[in-house]
Amino acid sequence: MRIPCPYCGPRDVGEFTYQGDATVTRPDPASTDQDGWNRYVYDRANPAGKHSEVWQHSGGCRAHLIVERDTLTHAVGAVRYARGSATKAAARPAAKAAAKKTSPRKPATRAKAGK
Repeated sequence: MRIPCPYCGPRDVGEFTYQGDATVTRPDPASTDQDGWNRYVYDRANPAGKHSEVWQHSGGCRAHLIVERDTLTHAVGAVRYARGSATKAAARPAAKAAAKKTSPRKPATRAKAGK
């Protein structure tokens, strides 16, 4: 299975660490509702089909990602950063790699010393 990291580009699943279900809502940290915390920590569904998951690119840029994955076929759909949208600077490496594959590179020219 390959996961397309928005920063590094497509990578093998071996570079990633599964971090859990992305659809679970954490209770208020100040909450003393024991049942709410028990549901958050222990109760998990095992859905068949499309599902949102949190993965960390632990063998690469270390970003936390929300991966839309089909649990039956392991087909990966949309991938986005877990902490909102990425900055333009963070999205550059994957965009540059794609641009290198599609456009010819101009040779670098050096200025001669003394001129």
